[in-house]
Amino acid sequence: MASAKNMTVGQRLKSLYDLQNIDSQLDEIQILKGELPVEVQDLEDEILGLETRINRLKEGVGEVEATINKYASSIKEAEALILKYEKQQDNVKNNREYEALMKEVELQKLDIQLANKRIKEAKITAQNKDLTLKASEARLDNKNKDLEVKKQELSKIIKTTEKEEDKLNKRRDRSIKKIEPRLLKSYDRVRKAYRNGLGVVMVERDSCGGCYNKIPLQLQAEINKRKRIIPCEHCGRVLVDHDVMNAE
Repeated sequence: MASAKNMTVGQRLKSLYDLQNIDSQLDEIQILKGELPVEVQDLEDEILGLETRINRLKEGVGEVEATINKYASSIKEAEALILKYEKQQDNVKNNREYEALMKEVELQKLDIQLANKRIKEAKITAQNKDLTLKASEARLDNKNKDLEVKKQELSKIIKTTEKEEDKLNKRRDRSIKKIEPRLLKSYDRVRKAYRNGLGVVMVERDSCGGCYNKIPLQLQAEINKRKRIIPCEHCGRVLVDHDVMNAE
């Protein structure tokens, strides 16, 4: 096999058109898969985000519960102090000591009121977080079910096409070795510019097989001679004749 540099223009065009045929077949497999690979990836990303959110919500609920327990403990401590101060009132020697103990009792009662208020607020916060948590868990469950369905669909397609795709990719690897890097880079650039993935097309009915613009007869004659690589002046696709695969 001649190296890419030593190949004739006809051989280069033949290799390029062969590569186009391989790529078109690979494109058909991707079309068969449709948006499934993207949908699977999107679902996996969304599930990861939901799992992170659920973990944060659980941590948040735990923190609120810890706060409630803290205020409940402070209430018990305040109640114990109130009992202590009330007992001490029975043994006071003067009004000043009695009033000081009364003030301490009032302060502890205020602390209990404040703690009860904070507990009430925290319980509302906990309820809201719990509702959000349950909704997120339900959504996660649905997304996991959707993902399983999409994965099964994609798996069936991959199972059906993987042998053909593997064979085509091996053919592609062999084919690109016959094409000089500069030409291959130009082909890839043009191919990516169009949704149908065509970078090399035949002249069909005196027109470009890609954009369907008319090709002058003189230019068609040059294309048939295969003396140089000729791109369509309208779309930039490489133009080849119908007998290109027999080029020597």
